[in-house]
Amino acid sequence: MPRVRTRILIVLLSLFSAGSIAAPAQAQPLFPTPDPDPFFTAPANLADYAPGDVVRTRKVDSGMYVGTDIHQVAFRSSNSSDEPILGMTTVLLPIGVRNPPLVSYQALINSLGTRCNPSRSLFNGELQDAPGAMLPIGKGWAISMPDYLGPHVAYGAAQLGGRMTLDSVRAAKQATELGLGDSKVALAGYSGGGMATAWAAAMQPTYAPDLELTAVAAGGVPADLEQMALSLGFEPHIGFGLAFAAAMGLEREYPNRLPISDQLNPNGLWFREFTHDACRRFLLFHGAYRSADQMAASKALMDSPEARAVLHENSLVDYPGAPTAPIMLWQGRYDQLTAFEPLERTANRWCAAGTPLKFAPYDIAEHMTTAVAGFGEAWNYVESRFNGEATPVTC
Repeated sequence: MPRVRTRILIVLLSLFSAGSIAAPAQAQPLFPTPDPDPFFTAPANLADYAPGDVVRTRKVDSGMYVGTDIHQVAFRSSNSSDEPILGMTTVLLPIGVRNPPLVSYQALINSLGTRCNPSRSLFNGELQDAPGAMLPIGKGWAISMPDYLGPHVAYGAAQLGGRMTLDSVRAAKQATELGLGDSKVALAGYSGGGMATAWAAAMQPTYAPDLELTAVAAGGVPADLEQMALSLGFEPHIGFGLAFAAAMGLEREYPNRLPISDQLNPNGLWFREFTHDACRRFLLFHGAYRSADQMAASKALMDSPEARAVLHENSLVDYPGAPTAPIMLWQGRYDQLTAFEPLERTANRWCAAGTPLKFAPYDIAEHMTTAVAGFGEAWNYVESRFNGEATPVTC
C-alpha cells in the first residue's frame, strides 16, 4: 500500500489548482521547516556553482550500517524553473574497496518534511527501504542516496527528481575524498524512486551529457500523471494522506502555476498545516479515508490548461527525450495504482529511438509485490552491466 498509493494519488490534490487559477493568490505554498543544521543551508554564492558542483562534504557516523564509511555531499542543482538550489546526497562506501562501482539509489520518500529525506531518514528510522541499500554494499558497490525531492521536499515533481538525481551523481564523482571519479555508474529505484530514476535516464543525454551511465533499473514507474488524475474522484480513500502530500509538493515546485492552497477550504488549510512536515507513516495514518470533498473549496477539477500542462511536463509518457544508457523497466501488468499501458507506450517509443531497453512485465496486480518480484532481476541486470556482459534487449 505505502509508496504505491502515492502514484495514483500523486495528482489527486494537484487537481485543486484547476478551480480558479486566475484568482488572486490568498494562500501561499507552505514549505517545510528548514533543517537547522548549517550544512543544509545554501551559500549566498550558490549561483556561481555549476549543476553538480560540490559545495561541501562531511563524514558522518555510519551507525548501524556496518562495514561502511558514510559521507554527505552538498551540491548545486536546479529546480524546475532553472533556479539554483542546494542538493544533498548520502554516500555509503564499502570499507576496503577501491574504485567501487556506484549505484545511485532513489529511495522511497513519500513525504513533506526535511527529516524524511534520506540524508536524515537513513538514521532516524523513517526510510523503510534503508536495509535494501546493504545488498549492493555487500557486493562491494558504493551507494548514493540523494534527497531527490529537493530542499523544499517537492513530492510529486518528477522532472525535479531527474535533475537532482543526475546532479547528485556528478557531485559524488567530483568529491575527491570519495574516490569515485572513475567508477561505473548505475541508477535504480522503484515507484516514486523509479520515477526519479527513469526521468534521470531520459534527461541524461541533454541535461548531463558529461555523465556516462552504465545501467539503469526502474520499476513501478508512474508514467502518466494526467491519466492518474482523471481516474480519481472525491470519495474517501485509504491513501488520501499521500495524495494530499503530492499536491502540496507540486505546489511547492510550481507556486505560480499551481496555487493549490487557494482551492482549499478551512479544513483543507488546517490539514495542510498539520501535515506540512510529515513523513510517510504519519501521512498514511492521519490521512486514511479522508477525501478531497472534505478539503476542497471547489469541484471544478482539471479545467485549467495550466494545471494540465504541469501534469504533462511531469509525465514520462509525454517527455520527448529517450535514454541512451542500457535500461531495464519492470511493471505489473495489472497494477491498479501505476498503470501498465503508459509505461509500455513509453518503452515502445524508447525502443523506436534506439534505447537498449529490457522491458520486463510481471503478471501481478499489487504494486509492492511487483517491487519484490522484480528487484532480484534488476540487481542482476545492473551487476551484468558492471561486469561488461552483453546487454539484453527486448525491443
